[in-house]
Amino acid sequence: MAAAFLCAQLAAPSAKLFIWMIPPVIDSDGFRPNVGIILTNDQGQLLWARRVGGHDAWQFPQGGINPNETPEQALYRELYEEVGLRREDVEILACTRGWLRYRLPHRLVRHNSMPLCVGQKQKWFLLRLRSDDNKVSLNNGGRAEFDDWRWVSYWYPLGKVVSFKRDVYRRALKELSLFHSLHEDRRTRAR
Repeated sequence: MAAAFLCAQLAAPSAKLFIWMIPPVIDSDGFRPNVGIILTNDQGQLLWARRVGGHDAWQFPQGGINPNETPEQALYRELYEEVGLRREDVEILACTRGWLRYRLPHRLVRHNSMPLCVGQKQKWFLLRLRSDDNKVSLNNGGRAEFDDWRWVSYWYPLGKVVSFKRDVYRRALKELSLFHSLHEDRRTRAR
């Protein structure tokens, strides 16, 4: 059986949402639910973005799931907020079967906040870009998360992402690699 499964898309288009005052949902183990976004283009490359003020810190787009929001709804909201793409610009190829977790380094844990968040649990989505990459926009009305982006090879992020996220990236990329390969095979046959 494949390590990931295809994800159904929601019927209703996601509206532009900027909800800043909703407290994050933290589970009983201290993990905040989150979606991770791996976006592939027609050349099989992945979108890789540099965090604002991150001292050359690069990562995939990701973001928290709000209360009463499904992972798919959070995916489309975060996709627009962080890289300016809408539902019609992408196709969901697959998502991870379960939650992948990482712990924050002690120095990044906000020990005075309640409930205490010790890390993130993430549902990862592999998306195919259906539109031109000139639709990617890093400034979409809210506070920009990224200040630059580029296309990179599939496994490139493993050697570049911050160390505490590396295992989750490895697990997500490994689980979704079959679907990325299937997409690549279809694209190659279509030429």
